[in-house]
Amino acid sequence: MATFDPRALRVYVVTSGTLVSGRGHREIAAAAIEGGATAIQLRAPELDDPALLPLARELASRCRESGVLFIVNDRVDVAMAAGADGAHVGQDDEPEAARATLGRGRVLGISVRDAEQARAAAAAGADYLGVTVWPTATKPEAVGEGLEGVAAVAASTPLPVVGIGGIDLSNAGLVVRAGAAGVAVISAVAAAEDPDAAVRELRAVVDRSMGRDDV
Repeated sequence: MATFDPRALRVYVVTSGTLVSGRGHREIAAAAIEGGATAIQLRAPELDDPALLPLARELASRCRESGVLFIVNDRVDVAMAAGADGAHVGQDDEPEAARATLGRGRVLGISVRDAEQARAAAAAGADYLGVTVWPTATKPEAVGEGLEGVAAVAASTPLPVVGIGGIDLSNAGLVVRAGAAGVAVISAVAAAEDPDAAVRELRAVVDRSMGRDDV
């Protein structure tokens, strides 16, 4: 793949299927693409690898055709086999091993909580960092670091930072202005009455907050 462009992180939709709503991963991904998302992450802990792989391959192809970054959550081997653009892992998922598996040609995102973890993630080969902003029911074990936490991590590293957790139209601009290169959302799209429109509106908010009304 080409050199990683942080602009691909601006509006990052995470699919969680029926974990959040009655909509499946395919439906959420289709809405994200239609609405103008710049990245999609397939997060499907309910599926084993044999079930996840064909879904990941399908979404990888659809995202490639649409010019959307496609990331697989945690399952690095599936990301490789599916032809995904990369994978996103947490602190307990052996980031160094993830980079070794992905090689240098694919994107690696790593979740961090603070500047120390950000530096370690950079050393492990991260291309971008994820920071939980506010508590969220979709990942109750994640601790929200607040806007201050986003700002602290962003100030500590040249790597782009994506905020996730409790983000919607009302606060996405605050996350960007705190230093994030983009916002990642789950329920703001999956649980929306009109998910396509939800993505379009979120994209407009993020672009305005970045002073990028032309993109």
